[in-house]
Amino acid sequence: MRYTTLLLAAVLAGGVAGAETVAVDNGIAVKESDVATPARGMTMDQVVAKFGAPVTKVPGVGKPLISRWEYPGFIVYFEMDHVIHSVVANS
Repeated sequence: MRYTTLLLAAVLAGGVAGAETVAVDNGIAVKESDVATPARGMTMDQVVAKFGAPVTKVPGVGKPLISRWEYPGFIVYFEMDHVIHSVVANS
């Protein structure tokens, strides 16, 4: 249970958009990544202008709508039309 709480906290923490969260023996660690990802708060139009069209667009669900766009190397999560989180894909 504690491991899950730590993992969730690390994933949701601000400033890890350009980093990768990895499990280690005694918990979690953040591994820096050189993959450029969209910043929190960017609009969908800004993301397309900077990174191009995504490979896949997964429609929004819930209230507020949460959707995701998949790019080679990273995934972007949106609330309505603003970035809430970007994560580097496993390689």
